[in-house]
Amino acid sequence: MDYYFKKTLTDSTFEEAIKQVSEELKKEGFGILTEIDIKSTLKKKLDVDFYNYKILGACNPTFAYKALQAEDKIGTMLPCNVIVQEKEPGKVEVSAVDPDASMSAIENDDLSGIAMEVRNKLQKVIEAL
Repeated sequence: MDYYFKKTLTDSTFEEAIKQVSEELKKEGFGILTEIDIKSTLKKKLDVDFYNYKILGACNPTFAYKALQAEDKIGTMLPCNVIVQEKEPGKVEVSAVDPDASMSAIENDDLSGIAMEVRNKLQKVIEAL
């Protein structure tokens, strides 16, 4: 079972892709809580060069609340991460976690239904890019 969805964009710059992902996430009720710039962090901490890579911590408050009500330790798996990476110029890959796959380790029927709903929303985001 894959644990993510992905799509490669060939008509967007790295920054345009981040903006586009953010807009599509918003349409599905997600906000971005965190943004981790891996390239910058690795340069700063290890003095190594890395390609453009950002982790966006996306959260849909309604579903996060439902998930927390169903399973109080689910916060260890929140927010839903979406990565934007440019391994080679002109090709920007966007990947989103599959919440159904990541939460399948938790035996909770209520949570399973919520994960499927979030999965569908994140799939829509990736497909819309």
